Amino acid sequence: MSETTQEAMTNTGEDFAALLEESLGANEDLEGSVIKGVVVAIENDDAVVDVGLKSEGRVALKEFSLPGQPAEIKVGDTVEVYLERMENRNGEAVLSREKARREEAWGKLEEAFEKTERVTGHIFGRVKGGFTVDLSGAVAFLPGSQVDIRPVRDVAPLMNSPQPFQILKMDRRRGNIVVSRRAVLEETRAEARSELLNTLSEGQVLEGVVKNITDYGAFVDLGGIDGLLHVTDMAWRRIAHPSEVMSIGETVKVQVIKVNPESQRISLGMKQLESDPWDGVEVKFPVSAKFTGRVTNITDYGAFVELEPGIEGLVHVSEMSWTKKNVHPGKIVSTSQEVEVVILDVDPTKRRISLGLKQTMDNPWEAFEASNPVGTLVEGEIKGITEFGLFVGLESGVDGLVHLSDITWEGSGEEAAAQYQKGQTAKAKVLDVSVEKERISLGIKQLTDDPFESASEGLKKGATVTCTVSEVKEGGIEVTLPSGWSAFVRRSDLSRDRSDQRPDRFAPGDKVDAKIMSIDPDSRRVSISIKALEVAEEKEALKQFGSSDSGASLGDILGAAIRDKEEQSEDKD
Repeated sequence: MSETTQEAMTNTGEDFAALLEESLGANEDLEGSVIKGVVVAIENDDAVVDVGLKSEGRVALKEFSLPGQPAEIKVGDTVEVYLERMENRNGEAVLSREKARREEAWGKLEEAFEKTERVTGHIFGRVKGGFTVDLSGAVAFLPGSQVDIRPVRDVAPLMNSPQPFQILKMDRRRGNIVVSRRAVLEETRAEARSELLNTLSEGQVLEGVVKNITDYGAFVDLGGIDGLLHVTDMAWRRIAHPSEVMSIGETVKVQVIKVNPESQRISLGMKQLESDPWDGVEVKFPVSAKFTGRVTNITDYGAFVELEPGIEGLVHVSEMSWTKKNVHPGKIVSTSQEVEVVILDVDPTKRRISLGLKQTMDNPWEAFEASNPVGTLVEGEIKGITEFGLFVGLESGVDGLVHLSDITWEGSGEEAAAQYQKGQTAKAKVLDVSVEKERISLGIKQLTDDPFESASEGLKKGATVTCTVSEVKEGGIEVTLPSGWSAFVRRSDLSRDRSDQRPDRFAPGDKVDAKIMSIDPDSRRVSISIKALEVAEEKEALKQFGSSDSGASLGDILGAAIRDKEEQSEDKD
């Protein structure tokens, strides 16, 4: 072999070695990267892929499918795979389709995260606190609170179906991605709300679906935006709870009452679609007319009665019974009870009707007055004893009052009232009946004659009477009139002379003459005065002897008058 030929072969060998080394070095650089390959065979559950290396690699078929779906791959397809190692113990390249998809996905997800763009994924598993989502190969965590705007009881309909998500947080080094479906729905909902709000107007009639029911109303979905249907706007009649007239998921027709673009609040109404029952209410329910209604609500101050759907009136507690006072309305009527009422007043402006229940029954005060005129004798049980008298139960369920001053002619009313007991039967006389004030005045002492009338019979104001001293007191003397009635002579009325105005100069049993000053049937007192009698006698003496005994002293005149009186008295004896 020539030297030239040998040299050429040597150079060729060196070049081949260099090329082989370069090729191997380049292939070694492929580890940890995504490369393209061709499916050359499908064996059992693996796809054999030729990536241009010394040997093919195997990839599990499940890595070519989406969660919950079969793999769609065949021989001759070009696929991207991740080269983990050049070869394993079997001399095959170690490939991964899943890691290739993940690498590809991470790049796109990071770009979407920076631009705050939505991504599409599939919910395929449940984990503690939430769910797992496949984002084209990358696995993300979906917290339970981020699945929907409202809590979702069943997530099954959302599983393995394309759903839009918003990336909340991602860390490629740790392989963590947190996504939210709720954020996408809220954004979409906000867009829909704004668009729908621009098309809504007050008075507009729409159809919606009842989404939620509360104690105060219902939320109706108008197609991307919710409106509040307050319980008072559901019907003209009283509704205790919205569930009485609607249920969740029901389609209802509503009218837009008010729209607030700033707060994005929509007020809805259903009763506005019906005629107002209060129109012409004065004609339908005239004052003094009787109607039958149903008790819908009972309060401390009365009961509401429905006269017709949407029309309610109030029976105030004072108009419920003629005789039952200070009683809770619930002890007179009950909810849902049918009652007859009388229209007392109608106010269409305030949408109020005042009703009366007791007016459907006879007024017991009028009935009592008709059958028991003043002066009638009645008998009843003592219902109560108070500081001002006795209450006596009478017919028709009414009570009469015997005032302390009408219990006895003599002594104090308090002492007389103490002689009676609750439940005891008492007789009395009707003194007065006031239907308006619902009062009946009775008297027990009026069952007997007034002893003052007989005692004062024959007594006249200004007359002179001879009395007997019965008791001597510091302020005067107690005397007994000829009729047996007692009178009191005050200290200042004991004598004309101040020096003789001493009660101690009198003793029980002494006879004294006095002048009657007044007779008062109301206070049942006879006022008498010894002093007044002395003054009167003095004037009479001056009148008789003053003109003939000119120049005589007053003592002489009085002495003559007294002697004359004594002589007249002796002549009578």
